[in-house]
Amino acid sequence: MNLNVVMEKLEALGNERMKKRYLSNGAHEPLYGVATGAMKPLKREIKINQPLAEELYATGNYDAMYFAGVIADPKAMTKSDFNRWIDEAYFYMISDFVVAVTLSESPIGQEVADEWIESGDELKMSAGWSAYCWMLGHLKNEHFDEKKISKLLDKAESLINTSPDRAKSSMSNFVSTVAISYEPMREKAITTADEIGIIKIERRDKKPGMLNPSETIKKADDRGQHGFKRRYVRC
Repeated sequence: MNLNVVMEKLEALGNERMKKRYLSNGAHEPLYGVATGAMKPLKREIKINQPLAEELYATGNYDAMYFAGVIADPKAMTKSDFNRWIDEAYFYMISDFVVAVTLSESPIGQEVADEWIESGDELKMSAGWSAYCWMLGHLKNEHFDEKKISKLLDKAESLINTSPDRAKSSMSNFVSTVAISYEPMREKAITTADEIGIIKIERRDKKPGMLNPSETIKKADDRGQHGFKRRYVRC
């Protein structure tokens, strides 16, 4: 299946309601408004296809960029590939839910995420922290170094108030994800969440949002999600 055929199929799956939703969250034209669940039959047909994923991502069409992450081969992607993808990610739904998700299944996931966290760039920082969330919520605990996760908790606590808004959101998610999904640092993550408290963030064309990692942890515990690990990261 070539690029033109896939683009035609994605266009046929689009709907105005989803398109308006994506636009309200920061997407811009071109896009079709394809619900992520509607992509699953197309994924089963194509399976993993890195060359096609690269062509789709390069279109700049939001739906095509998202689907590129669905059919990408993270193990075949290099650091240069991931850096190119994050440089072309123009808003958080691409940086955090396409690039970071794809990176989380790569053997160089932590290495690249560490560099992005230190970059000072809002979407790179957000993607770096988000990649850790996806990894912690999927990989077994032995994939992570306790001291490293502890230092990242310290970094989140010290920098969250002065970081860009998207990074704030991902840092807050990181703290709650550690408490929920990474038992070795659960107690420290809970303490960190309490120290962070409530963080205010600005949101595009919406009222300011409030981040409360302590509340997120409590709600997850109430749902019985302590120790949660998802079976799959990508749809």
